[in-house]
Amino acid sequence: MSAPNGIQRAPEAAEAGPALLRAVFRRHAAGVAVITAHGHGRPAGFTATSLASVAVEPPLISFNIATASSVWPVVAEAEHVGVHILGEHQRELAATFARPGADRFAPPTRWRRGPHGVPVLEGVLAWTVCGVVARVPTGDHRVVLAEVVAGDSSGAGRPLLYHAGRYNALREGTVPS
Repeated sequence: MSAPNGIQRAPEAAEAGPALLRAVFRRHAAGVAVITAHGHGRPAGFTATSLASVAVEPPLISFNIATASSVWPVVAEAEHVGVHILGEHQRELAATFARPGADRFAPPTRWRRGPHGVPVLEGVLAWTVCGVVARVPTGDHRVVLAEVVAGDSSGAGRPLLYHAGRYNALREGTVPS
């Protein structure tokens, strides 16, 4: 649509709400992480695309979790959580941790107890164990702020991405050498 002066007119704005938010964020590519914790006598975890680096000093991260999630009761009480950056070879692992009712820690998932008893997934690009600093109520979710206390960034491979409702890999030529 062009105005008489040749300037493109913006399309009419859609009404704000859940449908618009979902449609907008389907266009946003995000890295894929798995958040883990131990509580209620068992390991728990979920796939997250809301992971963000918040500060370097002190080293803080954030992620979002729905209060309706089966994992929320564990995260709500956990003093520490694990944050795992998945590689493009881990689409099935991401899907397992996103699937309601799945036995997420059964084989073929490989994991061990890490610092502070937090479940640490094996074969990931990087992981951290973080001490929970705050849980901020935000609508039907909580934003969890946590300080990194341990970790390992030595995993090999390229990151897994989530875009348009699917797990994806970076295209060749998109990673700096």
